[in-house]
Order: sequence, then C-alpha cells, then structure tokens
Amino acid sequence: MAKMIHSMIRVLEEARSVEFYKKAFGLDVADRIEFETFTLLYLSNRETGFELELTVNQGRIESYELGQAYGHLAVSVDELKQEHERFTSLGLNPGDIIELNRDDRLFALFFFVTDPDGYRIEVLQRQGRFQ
Repeated sequence: MAKMIHSMIRVLEEARSVEFYKKAFGLDVADRIEFETFTLLYLSNRETGFELELTVNQGRIESYELGQAYGHLAVSVDELKQEHERFTSLGLNPGDIIELNRDDRLFALFFFVTDPDGYRIEVLQRQGRFQ
C-alpha cells in the first residue's frame, strides 16, 4: 500500500513562505537541500509525518500561475474557532468560517487562508472524516 509522504509547491521567496507556514501551522524546516538551480525545503511538525515540500527556483522573479487544476492543501485542527482567531491576530487574513451540512448533519466546519504565493489552504475542524 502506498503511503502519502509530502506535497510540493513552488514558492517565490523562501523566507516569506517559511515564516507563513511557521506562523499558520507550526511547521518548521526539517530539511533544506540546495541544488545548483533550486532549493528544496521540507516542512513538518509533530502532528504528522506528512511534509510540505517548498521548491525555490533560483533567479525566479515573477509569481507562479496556479492554474485551474490546483485546488488546495488541507489541515485539521482541534479548535477551529480558536485557530481562526489566532490567524486573524497574526494578520494572516483567514476567510470566514463555513459550516457545510449534508442530510441535516454537520459534514465540515472550515475556513480558507491563502499563503504569500496564492496557494489556498483549507483549515478543518477535526471531526467525522477529517481527523
């Protein structure tokens, strides 16, 4: 059986992205590997073995186009409303909390936040299938 280990996104400015993911999700740089034309950063925290890989291409000065196929990354948290307040206090500009119901039952409680490169991240309350 395959095990998901990381997701990769390309970012324009290393320091700006590392700061955002540290503030927002408590992710720290677990590894940083430099190549001749690019640098790979692997971000993680104690909650999971899954990592976010940031690719920084040297000499890149224009923002990446996210395309129509990209959707979002998703993380789950214990207390969504507290996290929303924390994001707001940090100036991370989270979207409104959304309650999604199905068959008169809560399916998901979440908000979105956008990183400095325009990637959307869904922050979900841990419940149901979103553990």
